[in-house]
Amino acid sequence: MFALLRTFSWQELRHHPWRSAAAALAVMLGVALAFSVHLINASALSEFSSAVRSAGGQPDLELRAVQGSLDENLFARVAADERVAVASPVLEASTLAVTASGGRKPIRIVGVDALLVASVAPALMPVPAAGADRFALFAPATVFLNPAARQMFGSGPGLRLQSGLQMREVQAGGTVAVGGGPLAVMDLGAAQDLFARQGQLSRIDLRLKAGVDRVGFIKALNLPAGVVATEPGDAAQRVDNLSRAYRVNLTVLALVALFTGSFLVYSVLSLSVARRAQQFALLGVLGLTAAQRLRLVLAESILLGLAGSIAGIALGTALADLGLGILGGDLGGGYFPGTAPQLQWSTAAAMVYALLGIAAAGAGGWLPAHAAQQLPLAQTLKGLGAGAVRAGRRSISLAMIAAGAALAFVPPVAGLPVGAYVSVGLLLVGGITALPWVVGLLYDRVAPALAGHLLPLLAVERARRVRESAAVAVSGVVASLSLAVALTVMVASFRDSVTRWLDVVLPADLYVRTALSAAASDTVWFSPEFVQGIGAVGGVQRVAAQRSRALLLDPAMPAVALLARQIDDPAQTLPMVGTAFTAPAGQIPVYVSEAMVDLYGAKPGQVFAPLSSAFAASSTATFFVAGVWRDYVRQNGSIAMERRDFERLTGDRRANELQLWLAPGADPARVQQAIRTLAQDESGTAGVIDFASAQELRAVSLRIFDRSFAVTYWLQAVAIGIGLFGIAASFSAQVLARRKEFGLLAHLGLTRGQILALVAAEGAVWTAIGSVAGLALGLAVSVVLVHVVNPQSFHWTMDLLVPWARLLGLCAAVVVAGTVTAWLAGRSAAGRDAVLAVKEDW
Repeated sequence: MFALLRTFSWQELRHHPWRSAAAALAVMLGVALAFSVHLINASALSEFSSAVRSAGGQPDLELRAVQGSLDENLFARVAADERVAVASPVLEASTLAVTASGGRKPIRIVGVDALLVASVAPALMPVPAAGADRFALFAPATVFLNPAARQMFGSGPGLRLQSGLQMREVQAGGTVAVGGGPLAVMDLGAAQDLFARQGQLSRIDLRLKAGVDRVGFIKALNLPAGVVATEPGDAAQRVDNLSRAYRVNLTVLALVALFTGSFLVYSVLSLSVARRAQQFALLGVLGLTAAQRLRLVLAESILLGLAGSIAGIALGTALADLGLGILGGDLGGGYFPGTAPQLQWSTAAAMVYALLGIAAAGAGGWLPAHAAQQLPLAQTLKGLGAGAVRAGRRSISLAMIAAGAALAFVPPVAGLPVGAYVSVGLLLVGGITALPWVVGLLYDRVAPALAGHLLPLLAVERARRVRESAAVAVSGVVASLSLAVALTVMVASFRDSVTRWLDVVLPADLYVRTALSAAASDTVWFSPEFVQGIGAVGGVQRVAAQRSRALLLDPAMPAVALLARQIDDPAQTLPMVGTAFTAPAGQIPVYVSEAMVDLYGAKPGQVFAPLSSAFAASSTATFFVAGVWRDYVRQNGSIAMERRDFERLTGDRRANELQLWLAPGADPARVQQAIRTLAQDESGTAGVIDFASAQELRAVSLRIFDRSFAVTYWLQAVAIGIGLFGIAASFSAQVLARRKEFGLLAHLGLTRGQILALVAAEGAVWTAIGSVAGLALGLAVSVVLVHVVNPQSFHWTMDLLVPWARLLGLCAAVVVAGTVTAWLAGRSAAGRDAVLAVKEDW
């Protein structure tokens, strides 16, 4: 076999290097995209997990509040327990700090007890600068910066941190070794004073004495209402669970290029086998068995896959390193904010993706290898073609389509739409294998209408008589077009749903905020007096405030966003899904996002007991799920409730975001200046206020959306291009096998132009049926993507929108391109060699 590869196969590669290079290039691109996505996500997740572990240390347990902060008195009680070896109090605050250029960037502040933290989280132990006072660890307004913070904010002596609307001056007293995003450590008491959080803690890290049972200890501790005990690895695990669906879907999308690359390998080898049919037949006569011919072509496809995979792994590594340097480990999902990870190579992952590339190439080479195996030796040696391809059983195709439809209803497995992925694959394979039946079903009815038109009749009749060959020729177009249609419908549906969602969530004229992210909602906020002052500003007709809080309803899952806002009529103020219910007397209505229904079982019309634990310290309120709304921002879940109910339960009247409705004729610029003046008078910091109009927020949101899905358009173009290349290869193979047929037509009086027109008509007929099948399959796959993959992966729904004009234009472009491609491939068929080929058997 090796000798044949070195002589017989190598000669084919030497004579047609670009065709083989194109197939290897397609495999390379597929492997490179998928492997680079894996490396970026794996490196970011590893870096994030490492930072969480170093910042959190290695305690046995962490005590946290479901909402807000812990009472410092709890620390004294827990620390005195005889089963506790070490109890370390921690106050965490996310805020904004001023950079050297004057901008504001997020930073995490961790207040610790320097006498205790070293035994639980050594990486958080402050290290005073050279020559500093050894008691700087306990000095007020003194911070110790980690490497990321020093890089972002410089190594100057001071730093300005935001608390509310005020900027507080702190001194840089030294460093800490903890990695991850920008972080500063300071004394616990100093942090409480700086952010006006006296007597409050974010968590208590516990290290238990040897032999103490954790479960029994938690039960005996009798924690107060609203306090939960979590494992130290829960934070990293929460991010891993939340981002898994995003990472898997991104990898599957990247593998689309590898899927289409398999069809390019198929096209190249189909052409190669057709060109070498007589050589294969001669080898068969000389003793090469049918099984050996099969293995020879399969070996050629595997070698193409091996070359493409090796190059793809190298290119993927380079792309991942470039992506980490530019994107910082975040591919748009927002799961790893602030991380700047180093590339972490994985030999096992490289082998897996290389094997995927080889398997894809082998799958693409199976049919050409089977064709080489089934060659009729004597007939092929005489140049009479390779014989007819036997039709597959229609029942198998229909069974695969039915199974694909059934699997679409399978619930997710570990949060992943595994059934939907298999459903899409079965729909595509079943639809493509049913193409011969579709060709006959359509053209058996079209042929009688073309009885008086010679060239169209010949084109249609050929498609009818060799429908299996026609199906093989257009299979690449069907696969690529169906994927392009499915992605087009999904993106259009998502964009339309987001556009209508923005219409509901952005009702005001002007939006005011001071925090750049929800993580700083407890540190950066507007006071009630400031909100009242804005209501009195000239030109402001109405003000609506929103307060955001994080709720840790389940320690194993990410925090849920609580939005206290003015709701009144939920049908007008929230993008509702379904109808709203009226809360029974004595119960507080809340409106949950779709993720809350999937992740926490918060069903409309029922009491949601987990939320009561968040307010258990201040009341015994009962919360009623009055409705479900769409939230395309917070994948981990959100709960909206009336602001007046929230204030009554918590006494917290602060706000994080303001919505302003301006009076008719009011100048937005003057209103903004008046608000900045108000902030300057109250806190001396007019520059910490950010403004945006509804139009600006809408435009930015849609621009981000379009940029996020730009890769899908590139993948569609690649898929269509590969499909058309398959058409060209198939027609080239057909032309080589039909030289005598075209020569006979020339002897019968057809001109060169008519023969070219016939070939072009065959291309139009074949790609037309391919477009119809691709459109139908694409629409079926899009239904699975819109109604199954997205809800199961990201816990939100969207309305299906079919952009018919765009899809019909795409199908028409494919038919035109296929016609032109067939005409170009058939030019050699109309030459003098085709006429002379008729003499070969005379």
